[in-house]
Amino acid sequence: MNEDTPVHIPSGGTLGAMRAIFMRDLRLALRRRADTAAALFFFVIVASLFPLGVGPEPALLRTMAAGVLWVAALLASMLSLGRLFADDHADGTLEQLMLSVCPLPLIVLSKMAAHWLCSGLMLSLVAPLLALQFDLPGEAIGVLLITLLLGTPLLSLIGGIGAALTVGVRGASVLLSVLVLPLCVPVLIFGAGAVDAAVSGLTVGAHYSLLAAMLVAALFLAPWAAAAALRIALD
Repeated sequence: MNEDTPVHIPSGGTLGAMRAIFMRDLRLALRRRADTAAALFFFVIVASLFPLGVGPEPALLRTMAAGVLWVAALLASMLSLGRLFADDHADGTLEQLMLSVCPLPLIVLSKMAAHWLCSGLMLSLVAPLLALQFDLPGEAIGVLLITLLLGTPLLSLIGGIGAALTVGVRGASVLLSVLVLPLCVPVLIFGAGAVDAAVSGLTVGAHYSLLAAMLVAALFLAPWAAAAALRIALD
């Protein structure tokens, strides 16, 4: 096991254990700032290439803005998913976590939350600045931020299932993309659709409701599915 990142499960109960795992993953992310910076840089580059490639036509840029920004955010969030469980599996930490008194689904949820905070939240906060390149109106930029704040946790939750299924598998990064990207299509559709609706002057309440409903369902189901996948992978 990696001596620089020991796992200490406190005696404060389940919430204390979840907090310890969450903070541990945050400290690891701070030590690997290059990973977070790479995801942000990838997001900025991909989103910026489209205005340069298609030209400065405002109407065209507004039309494609939602899809481009959401696809770029989805791909950027995938960059760090492969390490969600892989590092802990490699150094033996994952086996220790599975033997702890804290239920495995809650451990998984803590790790997913840390991944979102270091990846999805950062992408969501940068997206409004990138939206200015596409001449999006202020209302649409606000809708984009809200949909990303609702949708990027879904990407971490769904991606966590794929990361659990592929832990310890050779070529896991490619397999992870094949498994996760199709499952994220509904999130992409409703997230981008909300921004398009705002640009067209339509109401976006239905899109918010669908994204929120999917997020609530994923919060309950994804940790259990990922925990079951981890048990199968380590058997």
